[in-house]
Amino acid sequence: MKSKPKSPKSEMKTEKTKKTENTTNTENTKKTEMEELTESITKASQKIIQNYFDNKSGGNHDNRDIAHTFGELGTKLMNEPKEMEKVQELYKGFFNSQQELWKRITERQTKPEDYSPVIQPAEGDKRFKAPEWDEAPYYFDFVKQNYLLVSQLMKQIIATSEIDEKVKKKLNFYSQQYVDMLSPSNFIATNPEAIKLAQETNGQSLIDGFKNLLTDIEKGGITQTDMSAFEAGRNIATTPGAVVFENELMQLIQYSPSTKNVFETPVVIIPPWINKYYILDLRPENSFAKFVVDQGFTTFIISWKNPSADLRHITFDDYVEMAALKAFEVAKTITKSKKVNTIGYCLGGTLLSTSLAILAAREKTEENPVNTATFLATMIDFSDVGPMGDVIDNALLKKLERGELLEKGVMSGHDMEKAFNLIRANDLVWSFVINNYLKGKTPTPFDVLYWTNDNTNLPAKMYLYYLRYMVLENKLSRKNALRICNTPIDIGKIDIPVYVIGLQEDHIAPPQTAFTTTELVSGPVEFILGGSGHVMGVANPPSKKKYGYYLDGKLENGFAAWKDSAKFHEGSWWTAWTERLAKKSGKQIVAAKTLGNAKFKVIEAAPGRYVKEKCAPHHSENGKH
Repeated sequence: MKSKPKSPKSEMKTEKTKKTENTTNTENTKKTEMEELTESITKASQKIIQNYFDNKSGGNHDNRDIAHTFGELGTKLMNEPKEMEKVQELYKGFFNSQQELWKRITERQTKPEDYSPVIQPAEGDKRFKAPEWDEAPYYFDFVKQNYLLVSQLMKQIIATSEIDEKVKKKLNFYSQQYVDMLSPSNFIATNPEAIKLAQETNGQSLIDGFKNLLTDIEKGGITQTDMSAFEAGRNIATTPGAVVFENELMQLIQYSPSTKNVFETPVVIIPPWINKYYILDLRPENSFAKFVVDQGFTTFIISWKNPSADLRHITFDDYVEMAALKAFEVAKTITKSKKVNTIGYCLGGTLLSTSLAILAAREKTEENPVNTATFLATMIDFSDVGPMGDVIDNALLKKLERGELLEKGVMSGHDMEKAFNLIRANDLVWSFVINNYLKGKTPTPFDVLYWTNDNTNLPAKMYLYYLRYMVLENKLSRKNALRICNTPIDIGKIDIPVYVIGLQEDHIAPPQTAFTTTELVSGPVEFILGGSGHVMGVANPPSKKKYGYYLDGKLENGFAAWKDSAKFHEGSWWTAWTERLAKKSGKQIVAAKTLGNAKFKVIEAAPGRYVKEKCAPHHSENGKH
């Protein structure tokens, strides 16, 4: 039976109904989006207010310290006419440069081929590289150069002032934070890239950016990478192995051999406990641990416990006895080797140096189990700790103690992350403000940034001890100035072969500071200078051939003289280091078919449980940051 054809009226009614339904659906969608946005704004506002009250005392301390620091400069200028004269002279030069800038920008409108800028960004400054900053009518070029002139003036005033050196360092640190924050690239009205994108997307990039901002306020921190893209044991920290020992402070991982034969002397790696160990075992193509295993070394690595308040009792002594010395013992027992090669990265190297000094002091009663030591991006002498040292003082330590640090039992890993981000604020803070909020983009997955954000807490007692006696008072480098594990610490007693590896652009452990280790130890020592910084210079496989390294400089006359006399090589320092280590690692033996032994049995597969323990969210259960 045939159906009747629809009448034109019926079709018109159906079409009208569809349009009405579509309009209603669109309106409902918009209404839902608006409700969600309103709810997000409300939550974000509450979070900001709560955060203010939770951090009020710490913020007050910071504001007082900033005001006091700049107040000292102001007092100096008011009380000493010569100092004020220097500032006036600098301002005169700044005013003349501004006039010249205006003149050149005006002339550029008609004669662009004759134009040259008054000032240019520093080498490596990525903020103003986009062509939009240099397009007619050159408004943004003027804004950019004016900002650079103001920045230059601030730095010159501080540099030429004859003020206490500690105050000058603080002035540099604080002023740099303001200079970075006030960059025109950080504001929508003065960022031509963000404006252009907003025009091209009909404002959608700004809407997306606002949503990103609300999400990050709720989260309590800036999103630097896609944190769902990586997982330890799935696509990072995948080098095969097993946990063969654990205690309340650490797990010890033994990696499975990948070669038929191995050197008889194993390698024990001590990573920093400020972050997870897998910076040394990222993806297979940039895993330092895998590379060492592939060179024929039986390799062990410490995976640190992420401490909570129940480990408040842990001290620096415990890190020596329960972690470093215990790891040496286990590795020796499993491999039946008389000695172990050791490598300490960053704070792990500081721990290694302390442990070696204790072992050297005990040599009268027991044999030293360490064959060689490698200090990677490590400080033992803390006389120059880079930008963070500019603000570490007694007042800061008292603030940390007053801030219930000892009562809470741990230093928050999130707080440590924020502190390190400030050292390179343009790269680790403001670049993401621009990308996430002004441009409305989502950060791309990046394994190193995932690691950076996968924080660990620090036991309060250990952290305050390290901060006061090693960083602030620099006692580790002074003979017998510290007593750890009931032993006077003398780094000069370390007389085993030592390799010191510095990294050229390291902001955490500056290469000139790392170099001083060569002057503190008494045994045979060699210095290697790798390229890049504290993290990327470590995750630098030979396949990259990006940064290169320096070797074979003369050690006797300081870092500058060493570098002038050293030879540059393409590739990675990994290769040079393992070649040297191989010569000191004994004969080749058949690789073990199983991991662990009868005494230290396999507990679980690598990477183990400890590395998967996360810090509490940016806010704790009571809402505190």
